[in-house]
Amino acid sequence: MQDKLNAGETRLERGKRALAEIDGAAGENVVAALADIAPDFANYLFEFPFGDIYSRPGLDLRAREIATIAALTAMGTATPQLKVHVEAGLNVGVTKDEIIEIMMQMAVYAGFPAALNGLFTAKEVFASRLADEQAVPT
Repeated sequence: MQDKLNAGETRLERGKRALAEIDGAAGENVVAALADIAPDFANYLFEFPFGDIYSRPGLDLRAREIATIAALTAMGTATPQLKVHVEAGLNVGVTKDEIIEIMMQMAVYAGFPAALNGLFTAKEVFASRLADEQAVPT
């Protein structure tokens, strides 16, 4: 993403491109769910986190998702967002084992309840992805 900054591209355009690359349908579902209640907030999600922060040089998308998974796990109260970012992490090359280790590490800094919530959330995402993979006809 960082190597693909386009001159003349708006924050909104850059954010939409970044979100599609990182989160795919999961991110789009979050934004679509806001359309009827807070469409401006949906644009803010495109522009600031994805158009400005995720698009910055300095960290690749994999490193950004590792940091995001750690932060959301440590919060212990952001399960829907953690699900989206576990998916995103897998999409950009973070392995299941790495996600589990990230969450276990958070037990040291955020406590066992936050780490447990994160691990159970990851378990749900992993199971859902496996079910989706098995449902695809070959």
